[in-house]
Amino acid sequence: MSAVNAFLTHPEDTEYAPFYAGYVSLVPAGDVRGHLGTQLHETIALLSGVTEDKAERAYAPGKWTLKEVIGHMCDAERVFGYRMLSIGRGDPAALPSFDENLWVPASNANARTMAALVLEFAAVRASTVQLSGSLTEEAFLRLGTASGKVISVRALAYICAGHERHHLKIIRERYLNS
Repeated sequence: MSAVNAFLTHPEDTEYAPFYAGYVSLVPAGDVRGHLGTQLHETIALLSGVTEDKAERAYAPGKWTLKEVIGHMCDAERVFGYRMLSIGRGDPAALPSFDENLWVPASNANARTMAALVLEFAAVRASTVQLSGSLTEEAFLRLGTASGKVISVRALAYICAGHERHHLKIIRERYLNS
């Protein structure tokens, strides 16, 4: 496989757990590294105009507020980014899972401003963009273990992009159109 193809080709099913298939499938054809950068600008544009009042609401009882969703996106991106770094650098250690339902209440997202959360997301995503751009083909295709499952660095890049697309769809449909 040429270096260009590794960055342009969706990961194989064997490169990630079935749980992530929905996220991977949301990423369009093309260089995933470019998608990560483009999404950064789109997400900032979408979220920058959201009022504090709207951001502090959940779309239904028992659901996260928009601020909590953004905080979750930051947390997940950090976890996926660390996994990309660790596996990409050849660390053989198995990486732990995380429970977003424990992390979100502890994030204190509702006490923060939208501007602070959007800025945090921008910083975290910018880090992911830089990391993904620094990886060689060999590192991008490297396999490791996270949450007890085999995963590739390439799959993690697609999961980052797909996870954001998943949440932006929900934000548009359930938070901003209500």
